[in-house]
Amino acid sequence: MSTENVHLPADSETRRRRFAAEPSDETDPPLDLQIPRVNARALWCDVVCGAHLHHEGLDGYSSLPCTSPQLGPYPSTFPFGQRSHSLQALNDAWTESRCKTTLSAENEVEAQKLANNYKFGFRKWKSHVTERPLEERSEVVKELYSELRVIKPPTGSLISFGNVLYVLLFGWWLALVYVLVSLLMFCTLIGIPYGKLCWQLSGYFLWPFGKSITEGPACARRPERHVQHTLTEEVQENEQDSSFLLPTPVEDSAEEQASNKSSHWKRVSTYVWLLLGYPMLVVFHSVCCLLSWLLVVTIPVAKMNARMVGSILLLPPEDVHISPTKEPQPGEDTALLCCNHAFNVYYYKYTVDGINVFAVNLLPLVIFALVIGYIDKDNRFASSEVKFATAIGSIIPLSYYIGMGIASISAQSNFAVGAVVNATFGSITEMTFYITALLRGHRQGNQCLQEIVKSALTGTLLGCILFIPGVSMIIGGLRHQEQRFNSRSAGVSSSLLFISIGGVFAPTLFSKAYGSLICEGCTSMGTNGTTNTSGPYNCHNCHYDLSENNYTMFHSHVEPLVYCISGLLPIAYIIGLIFTLKTHSHIYDIHVGDTNASGQLGAVVHWSRWRAMFILIIATVLMSACADLTTEHIQPILSRPGISQYFIGVTVLAMVPEIPEIVNGIQFALQNNIGLSLEVGSCIAVQVCMIQIPLLVLFNAIYDVGFVLIFSDLHLWASIFSVILVNYIFMDGKSDYFQGTALVVVYLILLALYYFAPSPAGC
Repeated sequence: MSTENVHLPADSETRRRRFAAEPSDETDPPLDLQIPRVNARALWCDVVCGAHLHHEGLDGYSSLPCTSPQLGPYPSTFPFGQRSHSLQALNDAWTESRCKTTLSAENEVEAQKLANNYKFGFRKWKSHVTERPLEERSEVVKELYSELRVIKPPTGSLISFGNVLYVLLFGWWLALVYVLVSLLMFCTLIGIPYGKLCWQLSGYFLWPFGKSITEGPACARRPERHVQHTLTEEVQENEQDSSFLLPTPVEDSAEEQASNKSSHWKRVSTYVWLLLGYPMLVVFHSVCCLLSWLLVVTIPVAKMNARMVGSILLLPPEDVHISPTKEPQPGEDTALLCCNHAFNVYYYKYTVDGINVFAVNLLPLVIFALVIGYIDKDNRFASSEVKFATAIGSIIPLSYYIGMGIASISAQSNFAVGAVVNATFGSITEMTFYITALLRGHRQGNQCLQEIVKSALTGTLLGCILFIPGVSMIIGGLRHQEQRFNSRSAGVSSSLLFISIGGVFAPTLFSKAYGSLICEGCTSMGTNGTTNTSGPYNCHNCHYDLSENNYTMFHSHVEPLVYCISGLLPIAYIIGLIFTLKTHSHIYDIHVGDTNASGQLGAVVHWSRWRAMFILIIATVLMSACADLTTEHIQPILSRPGISQYFIGVTVLAMVPEIPEIVNGIQFALQNNIGLSLEVGSCIAVQVCMIQIPLLVLFNAIYDVGFVLIFSDLHLWASIFSVILVNYIFMDGKSDYFQGTALVVVYLILLALYYFAPSPAGC
């Protein structure tokens, strides 16, 4: 179980306990005495709620609620001086002590991953990077990984929504296929045993719940004898049957079953079955398996179909028996298949080699997008809109694989390697799109793609500042009512974010203060309709001269300022890394719990460092290809009337790559760890300002693609307003669904502004 302790000196701890144990009075103290009480309570909440690590309760971990001790109200007889002295003692104890975070995990690798989640510059990752013993997990999770080979009596009613849905989606046509195959095998005469089996299986697949399929030779299934015996006769009979010269019933059954299987492959009917009936069933079972796997919640149906094709249909027909589910008895037939429920909502947690099932299901979309994008050049089989949608959707699983690779390498490496991997591959998803868009826009002379890149940068900032924290607060608040986090830690992150955004938009403010205003389509009309050169002008599309045509302004003032800021922002990022990971790394007291670590000292990681690095490189290459297809087929989307190019940049292109991070933030909030949910968005926003934008400036300096770090007024004021709002909400160290709703509503209002905004210049 994951816990965190706040370590105080012994004398301070004694004073704190004595102070917290003082009796309270039902009547409120005077107004001047209430203020210290409230401050003390807020102070202690910040101490206790410094950082709580919570793990998924579904897997056997429990969440630790953040509670504050009752420090007041004070009794009327309590002297004010002594009360102030106790408050001061508590405050001094907190100031002098260090708030250390004690992490409890299954092994050192998981503890390192948990510690990385709280470190500056590391992307937050929720999923485990090591294998977890199934026997130590909850019964719900064990059910997810069941192979359906254990006979379990049904719990509850079998007539459920999921089972009825199975009949409507899969059961009726699978049963019909088995009826047709049964008739076909009856027509062959020699395949009559298989025809009988298919007839029985048709009823099973129409409603498989409450039934089980077992394996055993037909001659071994003897009827029970109901003959009365005395105790002496039973003992004598057992002694005679258990002679060493005679085989036991189990050995006899095993030998008979082995001989039956060997003779099974010598029959002509077996090969008639493999040529006529089995291939048809393989096709339909494969279709059912694929569809049920893609639906995720019906994965038990996929397991049932895979088990049927891979094992049961290849057995001798006389060895397959279908019977109602009952408690298994010793010496009975071997269980082959037993499924009581076709629907399980918890399968969203199902993983394959540590990879979430949704990321596995979306991986074929990457291959499909690359095939239709690079083979169908003339758009004969798919339009540009379809290619754009598949290419942008392919970024989702690739972002997940990149995040999994970063977390795996960081958890198995020292702080230097982890920081480098997070700084490079952590921004690779966005950088591949930005660079490919700038290159394509430069080759085509299309200034619109440069504006799309700036819109995507701003959209990522707005989404990470407003949307990710807001959604996490809403979902976490609905489950936990009120969540607390360390206001000091959140204040540091938000202040750093404020500084980084101020640096990014400083050239824009500078150009507006000293630039030249240029307007297009200016006319001066007199009152009688004649032209008046001295009268007021009616101008359209007014903007500051931000191009290189204004040589004095741009090359002498704006461009040096951009290079200066682009050099200062990475330096600030590196200083933050050194402070958190090196000079003050003692803040994180990593401890491996004794209860779980005894059997997992040698942790088995899902991805080794070399495997993770290989997957990172492959995912980066595929990401570059998908980004190239996205920028190639985005033009028809941008040309559509009624949709602003700003809106496409700040929504689709900005937030689709961040979907895995949004899921991580929501999962942290559900487990009452809202602090990490807030850090998810702050970490991405800081990397955008301090790494991605300076890299774009550096790339433009090496290969001039016309990228100028000057943003429109809408980008400028939307970002500054969002940072101010977030700083205000994070001040009290508490969150609920109302504050989250406020952030999401503001985000939607800004999206409405972008939707109705006129198209940027050059589009």
